[in-house]
Amino acid sequence: MKQLRKPPKYCQGFEDRHGKVRWYYRRPGFPRVPLPGLPWTPEFMAAYEAAQNGEKLEIAKDRNVPGSIAALVASFYQTSDFKGLSDSTKATYRGIIERFRADHGHRLAKEMQLQHVQNIVAKKADTPAAANNLLRMIHLLMRHAVDLGWRRDDPTRGVRKVRNKTEGFLTWEEEHITAFEAHHKPGTRAHLALSLLLYTGQRRSDVVRMGRQHVRNGVLSITQQKTGQDVHIPLHSDLRVILDALPLDNLSFLVTAQGRPFTPASFTNWFREMVREVTTEENGVKKQVLPDKLSPHGLRKATCRRLAEAGCTPHEIMAISGHRSLAEVTRYTVAAGRKDLAKRAIASLDKKEG
Repeated sequence: MKQLRKPPKYCQGFEDRHGKVRWYYRRPGFPRVPLPGLPWTPEFMAAYEAAQNGEKLEIAKDRNVPGSIAALVASFYQTSDFKGLSDSTKATYRGIIERFRADHGHRLAKEMQLQHVQNIVAKKADTPAAANNLLRMIHLLMRHAVDLGWRRDDPTRGVRKVRNKTEGFLTWEEEHITAFEAHHKPGTRAHLALSLLLYTGQRRSDVVRMGRQHVRNGVLSITQQKTGQDVHIPLHSDLRVILDALPLDNLSFLVTAQGRPFTPASFTNWFREMVREVTTEENGVKKQVLPDKLSPHGLRKATCRRLAEAGCTPHEIMAISGHRSLAEVTRYTVAAGRKDLAKRAIASLDKKEG
């Protein structure tokens, strides 16, 4: 008889009178929190991690009050726009929307005005990315309210995004990759993780799912969880050697120290720790070598950078990365082109002066 996998710690499930199985996070000293979906799914684990961190994600009690924000959220979850999203994106949306519903679910959707939205977003100005993500979710909800006839206009129109000075995820440079590989030798999980990220150019949510079932005739094929895009990537010779050396006792290439699959969030946390482990010692004091901001997504950007520097066209890069917009990958080829032009320019100057 196949043994069922245990749910995460502090999780309890039961079957209600309608035959539906419901799961809750029940930790001593913490409020009971309902969890969506089934244990170990992306949506379930996102809510589980939020509950562990003490974030308030309870479903509003007044969700059925007609015309309320809470009722609007419940209706939005039933739309094709939301149902058509990937599980990981649904979990991300829910995390933001549920916090908004907890704070404003009792209010009527028709009463929300532009200044209300501005005030809500302004309270998160210290975290621009979070503020702009919240603004986007409110926009989706208000647009749905217009579709339902609950209000005539979208109060998010005219609300400016919070200016974010960051340039996004830091791209790994070659010296970063060399330093990481020098510390985390072939055969370690950290080296395997870096190789999968670097030689496939995929997001963390897809890398943690990769296994031998995705490889056939030297080609790794996977459907991207976030976009539903199919990608078919011939294995790089270095990656092929690494994968061939792996044991056959796991369905996924990457697993935790306990032999379980990673969730995307837990993988990022673990990988950042691997980055911090790359140190040097000066006068008996350990010093971190790599920038703390290096992340798994930065290796996806490094893959695009490498492909551009190798002379690949934007469409060739898109075939590997799965990007759907030329604008997202053109900047890599533009940057690589400028680098080559600069080299030729200086070479021409040296030749002329010589």
